[in-house]
Amino acid sequence: MGSNKYNYHGMSNTGERFLAGVYHHLPSILAFTAPHPHSYDRIQPNTFTGAYLCWGKENREAPLRTSCPPGVPPDFVSNFEIRSFDGCANPHLGLAAIVNAGIDGLRRGLKLPPPTELNPADCASHERLPHDLLGSVEALAADKIFHELMGDKLVTSVIAMRKAEIEHYAKNPGAVHHLIHRY
Repeated sequence: MGSNKYNYHGMSNTGERFLAGVYHHLPSILAFTAPHPHSYDRIQPNTFTGAYLCWGKENREAPLRTSCPPGVPPDFVSNFEIRSFDGCANPHLGLAAIVNAGIDGLRRGLKLPPPTELNPADCASHERLPHDLLGSVEALAADKIFHELMGDKLVTSVIAMRKAEIEHYAKNPGAVHHLIHRY
């Protein structure tokens, strides 16, 4: 929560820097939180899943959303959400990716851009997040900070697994039905 000393849209300095790290690394984080080729069928504009790189206060279309429970003054933030966390994701790896991105934001003192108040699909200024798993994998492969913080072996393994899944589902389009029945 923000304080009288520092309050950036309801966040403390620490909160803003942490969220800025998550914002900065969000395309790479998707390789962990949206790990399946079909995860990207869900992450589309106008579906409350966050298809554009932005953040917002109580904005359900933003992939990163700050909010507070009822009764808390609107000048304070009690939590943030990442809206593109898929049910196929390993929650431990997803959370590790988010925490490592936040740590990078704290270390480097990253700052957030202004919040998005409107639907990002209606704003030409917002960059589209990767629209498929390959885009997220490419972002992760290029993200040297993730290699450093999460370990090169883990990141290399995740990249190899995601590429194998992309190939498998491209060759076997009906395989998604096995996934649906299994889970």
